[in-house]
Amino acid sequence: MKVLVIGKGGREHAIAWKVKESRLVKEVFIAPGNVGMEEIGKLVDISEENIDELATFAQNENIDLTIVGPESVLALGVVDEFEKRGLKIFGPTAAAARIESSKDFAKELMKKYNVPTGAYETFESLELAKSYVNQKGAPIVIKEDGLKAGKGVTVAFTKEEAIEALEIAFSIPNNKVVIEEYLDGFEFSIIALTNGERVIPLEVAQDHKRAYDNDEGPNTGGMGVYSPVGKIDSNVVNETLEKILKPMASGMKQDGIPFKGFLFGGIMLTKDGVKTIEFNARFGDPEAEGILPRMKSDFVKAILDLMDEKEVKLEWDERYTVAVVMASEDYPKSSTIGSEIEIPQNLESIVFHMGTRKVDGRLETNGGRVLSVVAYGNTLEEAKERAYLDVKKIKCKKMFFRNDIGSKMCYNNENK
Repeated sequence: MKVLVIGKGGREHAIAWKVKESRLVKEVFIAPGNVGMEEIGKLVDISEENIDELATFAQNENIDLTIVGPESVLALGVVDEFEKRGLKIFGPTAAAARIESSKDFAKELMKKYNVPTGAYETFESLELAKSYVNQKGAPIVIKEDGLKAGKGVTVAFTKEEAIEALEIAFSIPNNKVVIEEYLDGFEFSIIALTNGERVIPLEVAQDHKRAYDNDEGPNTGGMGVYSPVGKIDSNVVNETLEKILKPMASGMKQDGIPFKGFLFGGIMLTKDGVKTIEFNARFGDPEAEGILPRMKSDFVKAILDLMDEKEVKLEWDERYTVAVVMASEDYPKSSTIGSEIEIPQNLESIVFHMGTRKVDGRLETNGGRVLSVVAYGNTLEEAKERAYLDVKKIKCKKMFFRNDIGSKMCYNNENK
């Protein structure tokens, strides 16, 4: 069969890499992809947001299955367009993708269907929002309502920080802000495959959102991830499934907006049990790079079986993975374009490209997050050590990385 992957980042590289492993797949197409994916399949020169042209390509090429990576494309209605043309595609409709494209919408659904989450209020006025912060105090969380690529969120530990975040948010015309309770606990990511009814959880991972070591600096799209997460045992996964993921899927179906695709929960394990930080409408990035290399099952078969309402059983590699993101020097404030990258041939790690390009045969930076370097290990420490050995062999004058991926919640001098 022929499979089309839509997107161009590290997540899509990992998805395409896993798709290519499938015994069912003869050809892989990636639109638009990046230079790191050239050995996996055929790059298609169509912008990921040109949904009409993508659907026409899929029709003309007789694509059997399309898998969508980016949230922005889902919000634009790529699934709606493909399904209108009778094309098989794995991802939520634009209406269902609102669980990510509108934080207020997601919170309303959680409230309606008793999905545990932090208390919140939504504001369209700076003065009312300031008044609420002054009333509630800090710590408190400020979230801009729309798609922000993992950014647009401020965990404010002082009222001054919160007010500053509000002023920035409301400097954008017609912006809406969700202010919510700060949840204290242990954060983890869980992604599930769902067809709108059945929910099949994948292995758990933990992302590192802050730009710098020791969870310092601004929020980013993710600076690295590890999987599995020792603190999150099967009981916690089952609690998350029964209290959060299944009720959300069931509620969305009940509301006439069934969710099909990768249902992503950012979850906090608190002293009162699991609570939802956020939902995303797609596979996480860099979670995809940490989780998919651990999947022993045929990824494409699992998706097709779920869509056809057949039984899905997933098998996993018991080894750990650590994925370290190498980012442009000023990320997330800005990105570096055109700085040369040298990747040795003898690396043990898998290198997924996030933001690269080739100019006159030279590999160069072309985005905020540039590479994701993924290593296996029989222990978390071994995976971490192997990943950093390879990260340090990659040469580029204008990239940086965190030194503590896999050390979250246990920072000390050894881990820096």
